[in-house]
Amino acid sequence: MILRNREVCRAVVAFLVVGALGAAAAWRLADKTAALCVAGATAALLCVFLSVTWRRYRALAHMASQIDDVLHGSRSVSFERMREGELAILASELDKMTSRLALANEELEREKNALADALADISHQLKTPLTSLALMTSLVRGQLAEAGGHETELARLRTMERLEDRVEWLVSSLLKLARIDAGVVRFVRTRVNGSELVTHASEPLLVAFDLADVTLELSVQDGAVFEGDLAWTAEALENVLKNCLEHTPAGGTVRVSCTEDALAFRLCVEDTGPGIAPEDLPHVFERFYRGGEKSAPSEVDPGGVGIGLALAKSLVTAQGGSIRAGNVAGGGARFDIVFFKATV
Repeated sequence: MILRNREVCRAVVAFLVVGALGAAAAWRLADKTAALCVAGATAALLCVFLSVTWRRYRALAHMASQIDDVLHGSRSVSFERMREGELAILASELDKMTSRLALANEELEREKNALADALADISHQLKTPLTSLALMTSLVRGQLAEAGGHETELARLRTMERLEDRVEWLVSSLLKLARIDAGVVRFVRTRVNGSELVTHASEPLLVAFDLADVTLELSVQDGAVFEGDLAWTAEALENVLKNCLEHTPAGGTVRVSCTEDALAFRLCVEDTGPGIAPEDLPHVFERFYRGGEKSAPSEVDPGGVGIGLALAKSLVTAQGGSIRAGNVAGGGARFDIVFFKATV
């Protein structure tokens, strides 16, 4: 194996050339016995050189194997048994490096867990007053409705309730994004049925579709399945559906199709809205990006903040999938979610 190395090959050739020249000179200046002695000494030195080189390369291969173990998550790596000159120095430095990397990794894990706990505490602290505010708003609205003659105040209270729901959703979405960024969200991998996924994603929005006078059409291929997390994927699809609903005018349609082929499990969501402006397409999945042509506030959406699609992308890509935005040829936006199969 060591003869595959060009440097070793050049050294062996040099040994043989020098030995041959030395043996020839000894034969010419002395006799055959002297030439054989020179050749024998050259062969012995060559054997010593190859032996030392083989041991050195074996030590390097062992060191490379240990480094590969470190790269694959092993932390019980030690280079203490290497005591050979410059290799010992290199091994010592590598040992220090792996120890520092292990300590840094442990510190990052502690920081991620601390961040996740802090975010959970913040979310809880925000949700508690929001829940109380929602209850009080509902009670006041109920009292005014019983009293009668307060239509303007009732309309304002309904708007407050929608805004409260919006703020609560925003807090929850930001918490989920932060937890995904921190790497503390655990995605399960189970066999997910496409029909079940679409049902889970669309059910929470059925009332909103009715209020907005937008038709939701579902088309699911029988037997379409993929390996992933049902709950998180349904949330990603729900955010895409919500975005399409917010940008589809009354009387429009949002279509969801779910198919599976030899390569992947595919979800396609299309709407009959104005579509996505070309300059906005590269940015639709960026956080808090709303585009140059903002839609007017409606009864369903008091005003988007540009977080739903960012959350959808994070949830899809974290599971190894991909999501892409585009426009339908006849008008309207289109979103494609794809989960490729590991084996074909």
